[in-house]
Amino acid sequence: MTIERPEPSFSNDEVGMLRAFLDHYRGTIRLQASGLTDAQLDQPLPPSDLTLGGMLKHLAFVEDYWFSYNLAGHDPAPPWDTAPWDDDEDWDWHSAAGQTRAELDDLLVTAVRRSDACLDAALAADPDLGRPVARPRPPEKGETATLRWVLVHMVEEYARHAGHADLIRQSIDGATDV
Repeated sequence: MTIERPEPSFSNDEVGMLRAFLDHYRGTIRLQASGLTDAQLDQPLPPSDLTLGGMLKHLAFVEDYWFSYNLAGHDPAPPWDTAPWDDDEDWDWHSAAGQTRAELDDLLVTAVRRSDACLDAALAADPDLGRPVARPRPPEKGETATLRWVLVHMVEEYARHAGHADLIRQSIDGATDV
């Protein structure tokens, strides 16, 4: 399996730049998990309980949550639609234990494809990044996110977890140049 990590160009429009950085970090996370065994994906870096496998599943959830559920207004997709969130609010992280690298990578790749399709449709309907997402937040929870906020947040989400992934991967096999 070949994993691409595109390098963002130094010059682009706002949407192109945000998407390029998002794709770069999507590739970075997948590369950090590549070449590891299923058992290594379950290996945390104490005292944290974060694992690379949990990170892949969490990011698949975040993709669906922000692009499909919030931006496009779709109902949650499997497995999120039946997840026991009330029993474990970190279910996405914890339920990855025992899943194979192939399953987790496929879950993320599929979520990214859905996210890109939702984003493409949203931009085709209205390219204004300042417009609110389809699913408004309840007034007591504050403002509704805009399309720009979702894109910036997703870059931030991946960049933050890429740092975690660097540390976890190095603790597993010493790799520092993945």
